[in-house]
Amino acid sequence: MNTNAESLLLALSQISPAMLALAGGAIAALILLLIVLVAHSGQVRREQAEVASFRAAEADARMAELLKIQAEMHGRMSTMAEVFGSRQSELNQAINQRLDGMSQRVSTTITEQTKSTHENLQRLQERLAVIDAAQNNIQTLAKDVVGLQAILSNKQTRGAFGQSRMETIVADGLPMGAYGFQQTLSNGSRPDCTIRMPNGAPPLVIDAKFPLEAWNAIRDAGGPDGAKVASQQFRRDMETHIRDISEKYLIQGETQDTAFMFVPSESIFAEIHENFEAVVQKAHRSRIVIVSPSLLMLSIQVIQAVLKDQRMRAQAHVIQGEVANLMDDLGRLDERVRKLQGHFALAQKDVDMIVTSADKLNKRGVKIEALEFEGGDNSNSKTTARDNDAAPKSVDSRSGLLKLRVVDDE
Repeated sequence: MNTNAESLLLALSQISPAMLALAGGAIAALILLLIVLVAHSGQVRREQAEVASFRAAEADARMAELLKIQAEMHGRMSTMAEVFGSRQSELNQAINQRLDGMSQRVSTTITEQTKSTHENLQRLQERLAVIDAAQNNIQTLAKDVVGLQAILSNKQTRGAFGQSRMETIVADGLPMGAYGFQQTLSNGSRPDCTIRMPNGAPPLVIDAKFPLEAWNAIRDAGGPDGAKVASQQFRRDMETHIRDISEKYLIQGETQDTAFMFVPSESIFAEIHENFEAVVQKAHRSRIVIVSPSLLMLSIQVIQAVLKDQRMRAQAHVIQGEVANLMDDLGRLDERVRKLQGHFALAQKDVDMIVTSADKLNKRGVKIEALEFEGGDNSNSKTTARDNDAAPKSVDSRSGLLKLRVVDDE
């Protein structure tokens, strides 16, 4: 043991100080390295621990968030279940209500349709009753038409029918006293109607008879030959009737130079002018005018206008007197209007003078608003007074501190 110690000391004694310093530095470096390694390993452990704790906290947070989301999802599922349940109940209730309403509407519609059908059937029955009554009226009318045809087949009754229609038109269009029926002329003939013309002119004669037998023969003709024969007969009858009217009713100085032959049907009148031009021309040459009910009514209206004009002419002196009185009244009115215009002119002149005075007062007020105020002490009051003496219009205050100067443009 002692030998070993001695050998060690001997060895150490043989080591130089430089080597000892170098060895000490190496040892110190090793110790420092060990310290650094230990510190680094501790920092690494701390960082790992921090990361582990951060990950554990993050995992816990995520777990808590997942739990929270799970709880929210559970709540939402519960809410959705409740909503779906309430909606299902509401839907069932709405469907039931709609079914009830539809059933009620269907029943109401069926009731209304039944009522409408009943009403339609009732109206149909009423219309059928009306149709039955109309059919009875038609049958009665047919009987009347047959009777009318029997009446028209007789010349005298047919003439009475045409004359009645002509008399109705004349009586509706002319005043009483302007016409006469069945009046006797100087040659003993009695025309159906005479219309008194104005200004003392001879009356106008109207004949209401018409050869209807030949016309009915044309309508009843079975073929062209029969229609031709019936047309010739109708033409001869019309010419004979026109000649009779011209010879009996056209009297020089007693009646008008023209007479009317009344045709009681517009269709017959049109047929005559369309198919029997020679008859119409012969009537014109004989100064006979063939008139239908509408043309007779128009002629009556023209005659009425002529009679009215005659009455106006007869009352012309009265109208002239009234016009003269009207002109006198108009002259007096003009004179009074001119006097009133003079009064208005005087009043307007006075108003213009008042407006002029108001303008002057306005200008005075503007000048007063334009007054100038000047201030000064006692030392220059004398100078101001001299200046004021020179000014034509100036007023000094009692204190001598203010001066009023009126500016007059006039």
